[in-house]
Amino acid sequence: MPKSSRTLIAALALLLSIAFAISPFFVPSFAGFDPNQFPIPQDNPPAQPAGYAFSVWGLIYLWLIVGLGYGLLRAPRDAQWHDMRVPLCLSLAVGTTWLAVAVMSPVWAAVLIWIMLVTALLALFLSPVEDPLWAAAPVGLYAGWLSAASCVSLALLAAGYGYLDGQTAALVFVGLAAALGLIIQTALGRTPTYGIAVIWGLMGVVVTNWGETPVVAYLALAGSVTVALPTLRAFRRG
Repeated sequence: MPKSSRTLIAALALLLSIAFAISPFFVPSFAGFDPNQFPIPQDNPPAQPAGYAFSVWGLIYLWLIVGLGYGLLRAPRDAQWHDMRVPLCLSLAVGTTWLAVAVMSPVWAAVLIWIMLVTALLALFLSPVEDPLWAAAPVGLYAGWLSAASCVSLALLAAGYGYLDGQTAALVFVGLAAALGLIIQTALGRTPTYGIAVIWGLMGVVVTNWGETPVVAYLALAGSVTVALPTLRAFRRG
């Protein structure tokens, strides 16, 4: 690809990160799935983290914008930055539409969040080793939260459509989130922000379930400890 095209992709990535960050302002009515969007209403589902956990989006939005802005200024034509930006652009473009879709259909929202996750993970593994604070770190935080959120979406669908009861769905898909976090952080070997975001989501599940569904809380806590091991190794590697 011509280097001038790389600059255009760099600018597009920044613009998409801004569009992604402001998309909630265009769908102010969304505050999580309405329980009645599912055939079996999902009131306080055990797989869903406590509300405070979603505040991580503020940091994700800001860090992506700042990081991609830095990349546009300092590395607009760098090949490694470019390799990361291409799948990240796709993830952010899908993410910009996610809230509008989620208001209409939790099924399609689940499809889209898995597309966001897969493309974010591709971007993360392709992210440059240089400038980790501005490239890999924000993408890692984004991909880590998506890893947890995508599993929650499947748990809600499984319980909401009657394939599993709420507790069983939570156990299956919280376990899946922990397994994904462990496998991906181990394979990545760097960028501990990925593991931190997965742990943040799992601890939100612990808070939700500690007094209500302790077996789910214990699983989420065990998953957090498990994901913490490769995350700590990634810290030590710098």
